[in-house]
Amino acid sequence: MYNLAEGWAKMLGELPASRQNDKIICVHTDGDMTMHANRLQQETMACYMFTLVIRGWFHIVYNGQELYLKENDVYTYNAGTTISIIAASTDYQGICLLAEQDFALNTPVMKNAAKAAYFSMIELKEPKVSLCQADAAHLLELMQLLAKYYDSEHPYRKESMEMLYGLFLLDLIKAQEKTIESHRFSNRVVEIYLDFIKLATKDFIEHHDIGHYASQLAVTTTYLSRIVKQVSGRTVVDYINRLLANEAVLLLHNSSMSIAQIAERLNFAETTTFARFFKRMKGKNPLEYRKSL
Repeated sequence: MYNLAEGWAKMLGELPASRQNDKIICVHTDGDMTMHANRLQQETMACYMFTLVIRGWFHIVYNGQELYLKENDVYTYNAGTTISIIAASTDYQGICLLAEQDFALNTPVMKNAAKAAYFSMIELKEPKVSLCQADAAHLLELMQLLAKYYDSEHPYRKESMEMLYGLFLLDLIKAQEKTIESHRFSNRVVEIYLDFIKLATKDFIEHHDIGHYASQLAVTTTYLSRIVKQVSGRTVVDYINRLLANEAVLLLHNSSMSIAQIAERLNFAETTTFARFFKRMKGKNPLEYRKSL
């Protein structure tokens, strides 16, 4: 997966030198800028992203699921997800807040970042939530303040953005909670699922087996399998496999590594095993896929 700066460069060009190491980006977007996300093709980013639609609409495919977003909708992107932008209205205006995954994993706001990012998928089965006008206006105010600090040369710019990011997450969760009558799952189930997601996006290259994740989370493999399937409709193996396949696509696109080197990089015991895996996931073997680029 691309880190924040790499993904941004792929879509929109290099960040200024003074912003290369930023862990949070907040910018206003329009239709043209949004369509540039397609430059990622099947590659993914290691970040959390929240987009609030201010005006107009846009249409995307998120992990194979079509999604239409309109005014006052908040769309969430989670690390390792593939998306493509189908269309955006000529008057589309939005504001986009991105935070690098490693930054989120190592800060106290992580649980809030994960809860806010996955709330709509867990409770509503799609990565968006439609807010009331008042809640959307409040979040817009916070995001505009974040964008203002992002563009500034304030001496405590980064610290201010981190504080505002934490506040944004808390207020987004509060707004999300108001959109549902009751939760689909217990807090315990949601916590285990979110902990699995966080662990998987960090460890998927080294550990392909469910046993590692169950052990780290102090649950049985059967219980973890049941929770992930219950919440997401996908198996643990399917989740890990999608992350591996997306990482393989990135390496085939953007490195000169041989197929054998990529197989080793992704911790496959044999190149032939990796080739069979990739063909099953993407419909072509790695060499055919690379030649088609």
